[in-house]
Amino acid sequence: MSEVVLNAEIRKETGKKAKRLRYNGKIPGVYYAHDEGNINITATPLALKPLIYTSDTHLISLKLDNGETKTCVLRDVQFDPVTDRPIHFDLQGVKENEELTVQVPVILKGTPQGVKDGGTLQFIIHKVRVACLPKYIPEHIELDVSALKMNESIHVRDIVLENVRILDNEAAAVVAVVPPTVIKEEAPSAAPEAAAAAPAEPEVIAKGKKPAEGEEQGGAAPAKK
Repeated sequence: MSEVVLNAEIRKETGKKAKRLRYNGKIPGVYYAHDEGNINITATPLALKPLIYTSDTHLISLKLDNGETKTCVLRDVQFDPVTDRPIHFDLQGVKENEELTVQVPVILKGTPQGVKDGGTLQFIIHKVRVACLPKYIPEHIELDVSALKMNESIHVRDIVLENVRILDNEAAAVVAVVPPTVIKEEAPSAAPEAAAAAPAEPEVIAKGKKPAEGEEQGGAAPAKK
């Protein structure tokens, strides 16, 4: 894999004081390794750009202003929720003879046959977690999906990498082609229209004997005098 050089300065400011660095156009970060103490550093947005805005994984040659050089990988980047600008980054030191765990991005190549036949491509796993020595870290994993037909998929177990152990569930689907979703429209029911056309009938509370002629519905007719 390719190696990217990152020039950085050792900083003393921490916590709230680190905000001043951002105002001065610098991004605070930290370098750490299991057998070393943490080193607080700063770098410019321009220097970090090749590491942050890329789909590849890189080894980093960190060159400090005290003359030291560290080999590391980018572990985390924090972004401002409003401006979406990077505000902090973490670098993990690596040793050439020690295995490390990283996430490698997946890149798809080609147009699936199933998509040409009307299907939909589902990209499910965008990064695969692997373990290997630093020199074997792949920049990315390229999958040729041209031959995928309808209802076919590529699983983690189908990925073959030399000198690399894949740690994700081997049964998990990375990419799949599925049939298009068909939404059935229900036919309008005739019952509501029929109910609307029929005249409304009053609710019958009780039924009784029809009053005789000359009688009022409320009771007997008054006697003649």
